[in-house]
Amino acid sequence: MKQMKLLAALAAAVVVLLGIWMCFRPKGIEGTKDLDIQVIYADESSKDFQISTDAEVLGKALVEAGLIEGEDGPFGLYITTVDGVTADDSLQQWWCVTKSGGRVDTGIDSTPIADGDHFEITLKTGY
Repeated sequence: MKQMKLLAALAAAVVVLLGIWMCFRPKGIEGTKDLDIQVIYADESSKDFQISTDAEVLGKALVEAGLIEGEDGPFGLYITTVDGVTADDSLQQWWCVTKSGGRVDTGIDSTPIADGDHFEITLKTGY
């Protein structure tokens, strides 16, 4: 009986925390947005892309534009390829996303976007 009460209390806490997260999670802005995307390659050369999208999150906008490809993982989409360049696991390469030079604290699938945002996608080496 005591375990059932504890289990019910834990379930209620999970429901409350899920509700709080749903209310305060990062949300994108509805409507058309123009984004500036800068891709920085391993040799430090770069290429700029302008994307117009109705998507509310960065991952969806980049996939729809055909700029990125990736694999679904436990934390959402893991970027493997950008502009046709695939990160080489044997070299410990990976794609890093930043916003106006600053850290992005959300996964690509949950990074909200707004009109005029500037993102960088950089091929990094070393984990």
